[in-house]
Amino acid sequence: MFHDDDRSNRLRPAILTDLVGQYMNDSERAALLGLPPTTRIRERAKIVNPERLEIGEHCWIGEGAVLDASGGLSIGAHTSIGLNVLVFTHSSWLANMTLQNHSGSDLIERKPIRIGKGCFIGGNSVIMPGVVIGDFATVSPLSVVAKDVPDRCIVGGNPARVIQRIDDEHIQAEVRRVRAGAHPTQSQESPWPTASTPPLSSATASSSATGTSSGPTA
Repeated sequence: MFHDDDRSNRLRPAILTDLVGQYMNDSERAALLGLPPTTRIRERAKIVNPERLEIGEHCWIGEGAVLDASGGLSIGAHTSIGLNVLVFTHSSWLANMTLQNHSGSDLIERKPIRIGKGCFIGGNSVIMPGVVIGDFATVSPLSVVAKDVPDRCIVGGNPARVIQRIDDEHIQAEVRRVRAGAHPTQSQESPWPTASTPPLSSATASSSATGTSSGPTA
């Protein structure tokens, strides 16, 4: 029933780790994976090649997220990775196009990803190989990030583009609002920009993110 070959024997410990992790809470699961004590990783989240993941303190990884660290993945402190986020550091596209999509193919391309500190990656987003996401950046849910993201901005869409830039004045205003116990209503401005939401007075809109694009992913 079980294969007794090098590849199977190499993969089996990770499979067993994932299985055991399903019966743990989020901090216990982080400890099992060798992540910092302040990290929380929810059920069904998966890390590919965790030995190539560098992650800071006080990070949160949501249910169903897949973090592919095979090409190198760095995540800064106080960053949250939302539910079902897919982070790819490799692409098998060329291997597929040349009918060489076998295990260990030299046409599987790997590029590292760096996600800065204080970032929020919204649920169901996809981060493509080779992308650098700056500090204090927000990726809106359902976005596909194929280019580098500057510091202190909100991006969204497919492909993701800069919706607006945020400064410390805006962040501190939001801190005061939340700590005062305010609850958004339909008449209040949403902190999430949309197509119908005007830019914040403290923010500067930009039409697109800067950086290099990535190719198709697995």
